[in-house]
Amino acid sequence: MSDPINAPPHYNINWKGEKSIETFDYINSWKMGYAEGNIIKYVSRHKYKGRPLQDLKKARWYLEKLINKLEEENTNET
Repeated sequence: MSDPINAPPHYNINWKGEKSIETFDYINSWKMGYAEGNIIKYVSRHKYKGRPLQDLKKARWYLEKLINKLEEENTNET
């Protein structure tokens, strides 16, 4: 029986449906921040949760926030 809290099936499957690295471990290995991690999380799991479009829109929301933050920082530097 799968554990929906600690090990949902969409947490560590690859595009072939085989077990793979958990998204959490990948994000941590690259020392990503909150927005970056959520982008990776939503994109990598979007096919497996039953709401692909919603998850891709969530990823886009975080990506737009990250882009806006970097644009503001670059504007403030000049």
